Amino acid sequence: MIHLATAADAPALAQVFFRAVREGDSPYTEAERQAWMPHPPDPDRWAARLGALDCVLFRDGNEAVGFMTTEPGGYIDLAFILPAHRGRGVFRALYSEIEARARRAGEARLWTHASLMAQPAFQAVGFHVIQHETVERAGQHLRRAEMEKGLA
Repeated sequence: MIHLATAADAPALAQVFFRAVREGDSPYTEAERQAWMPHPPDPDRWAARLGALDCVLFRDGNEAVGFMTTEPGGYIDLAFILPAHRGRGVFRALYSEIEARARRAGEARLWTHASLMAQPAFQAVGFHVIQHETVERAGQHLRRAEMEKGLA
């Protein structure tokens, strides 16, 4: 179920990322979703981005259905689940692995910039909002929150 991602997983994870933003229920408008993710990530740039992160993925059989990444310092950069697999424990399973790895690495906290969609999932595993903020993407203003969880 949970695996460390390899370079070979990059194309599947690009599709998870794209579909998680663009498909299913969302608190963002269609224009906001289009601005955030107009098309799937470029395969070479996406593989390079993932290669610089610690990435765990969740598979349902052979299908990648979710993933979560961290950087040194405990920053969770990416956390995306396919719409059809939301509410099935995928986020919690991925997060549990990320937290265990962070604790083994001696991280004092985990933190992220969570979309409106991700905020409830992060709150459910003990994160709290530090501040709400807005970022601009292609003329759209996307709301999100900086969140953290202490590990001490």
